[in-house]
Amino acid sequence: VLALLAAGGAQAQGTALHGLETGVEAAGWEGVGRLDIDGKGFCTGALIAPDLVLTAAHCLFDRDSGARVDPARIEFLAGLRNGRASAYRAVRRAFAHPAYRFDPAAGASESRFDLALLELAQPIRSSEVVPFGIGAEVAAGAAVSIVSYAAGREEVPAIEEMCGVLGEEAGVLVLSCEVDFGSSGSPIFQVEGGVPRIVSVVSAKGELGAQRVALGTSLTRPLAELRAAIEAEDGTAALPQ
Repeated sequence: VLALLAAGGAQAQGTALHGLETGVEAAGWEGVGRLDIDGKGFCTGALIAPDLVLTAAHCLFDRDSGARVDPARIEFLAGLRNGRASAYRAVRRAFAHPAYRFDPAAGASESRFDLALLELAQPIRSSEVVPFGIGAEVAAGAAVSIVSYAAGREEVPAIEEMCGVLGEEAGVLVLSCEVDFGSSGSPIFQVEGGVPRIVSVVSAKGELGAQRVALGTSLTRPLAELRAAIEAEDGTAALPQ
């Protein structure tokens, strides 16, 4: 992917990261939250139904041992800002994409399946914390936005508006968005008519020449495959779409 883009990729640049410090700035983004994982670290996730959080699959694994983290050791803090969240929820179950294999040394291709859904112990039903919809597939040249937590800004989400999709290959998007440790699982949005819809999830960070980039999972097929795997396990087709 990176070699292909170096040969002919666009160099779209986003606006600088801006912390959502106040309630006014954070309004509408409360469905993005920090995922505290086993007291050892955190990722970012986004609510896509009252009881479902979308994030990256590698967030479900202990980086040192490679073992799956007990879902009971994961907590979703919706809209966390300056020490307070709009909602706090324990996680009841966690599902990684069936084709995902955890390997900290894996290359970019593993990002294709780096997707997970977390089922909350109790749904979040609040007029303030509204789930996000899923958008259509995006192509190279599309403008997107990201809301994330990361190292050094653990307590306040930040937004980067109008970063770009530099290219895509085999289900892996390369984006000009700025990410860091803790941004894994962050939702990538396309905003149309003032409505943000999730089109990708951050899997990793990397470099394209001198430019820092983010790798994201294209949701079109992997999310449907993940939902189908969960429904097959449960013997039901009741997952929210």
